[in-house]
Amino acid sequence: MENKLSAKQFAMNVLNGVATGTVVVLIPGALLSELVKALIPSMPFLAPLTWGLSVSNASMGLVSGFLVGLNFKFNPIQAAALGLATLFASGAIVLRDGAIVIAGAGDIVNMLIVSAFGAGIILLVGNKLKAYTILVIPPLMMLVVGLLGNLLLPYVSKITQLVGVGVAHLLVLEPLVMCILLAIIFGVLIVSPITSVGIALAISLSGIGSGAANLGICATGFAFAMLGWSVNSRGTSIAHFIGSPKISMPNVVKNPKVLLPVMSASACSGALAYIFNIQGTPMSAGFGFSGLVGPINHLNLVDGGWSTMNLLITTLTFAIGPIIFSLIFKHLFMNVLKIVTPEDYRLNI
Repeated sequence: MENKLSAKQFAMNVLNGVATGTVVVLIPGALLSELVKALIPSMPFLAPLTWGLSVSNASMGLVSGFLVGLNFKFNPIQAAALGLATLFASGAIVLRDGAIVIAGAGDIVNMLIVSAFGAGIILLVGNKLKAYTILVIPPLMMLVVGLLGNLLLPYVSKITQLVGVGVAHLLVLEPLVMCILLAIIFGVLIVSPITSVGIALAISLSGIGSGAANLGICATGFAFAMLGWSVNSRGTSIAHFIGSPKISMPNVVKNPKVLLPVMSASACSGALAYIFNIQGTPMSAGFGFSGLVGPINHLNLVDGGWSTMNLLITTLTFAIGPIIFSLIFKHLFMNVLKIVTPEDYRLNI
């Protein structure tokens, strides 16, 4: 911690920590939530996992703050204290009618602000406290960083509301144009600090609009996986669509041109939503392929339900189409236009 950090290094430490933390807490639900729901009737002992996975999601602030601390090479006490303060300020756990309840995963923008502020304070203090670190840092983080972040939360949350108002204006457009634009916007939102689920809920996005948003997110996940396939581990690549593409948020912030092939793939997937009348709900709109929430909700809503034809269409639109589009635009932007390179998609995890 004695070495001076550049502003860029500081920002990337925070972004990488929050992005990785987001995926770490979402992966359990993505892999297990729908499977557990299906198995509970025959295996009732799995029932506690349903709320256990909610606890995992609600721990996003804790895990993200801790990982930010690890990126700065903080000691365990400092990293854990930063995680606690970030969780407190995230809005994931709130007081309602005298009871502490889980209120979702929290506001990622506020997590970024709070973890950056807390990391700055810890860097200023350094290791000067020696043996008193355990007595000073945890209460300092909660009192100053956590409380300030909690007070800031209602104002930061308005960012999501404002984005939602802008997205809501797209719903009056011609359906094909609306689907393409929604797919692009949600494909970008999923790799930004803004929560895509929060936007979908704020504007009650449902029907084909929700389907288009889902396919845009699917395309983003598959595109980042394909684009970075040669430079990232297989697990990291797969995490983009099994978990969340938000793991690549630092690369997007550092080098926005990496979004060009991704947005192109999302636009084409949005067109598929219009052609095949892909359906969704406000809650499913921000998930994409993760946990199979998008595909399963479409099958539950579309006429004919889980028929063979609908299963084929769902596989085509949620997986095969996005993969094909990703490979096409990877070739175009990497090999033909030479705008991006595989190194632009490398993740340091």
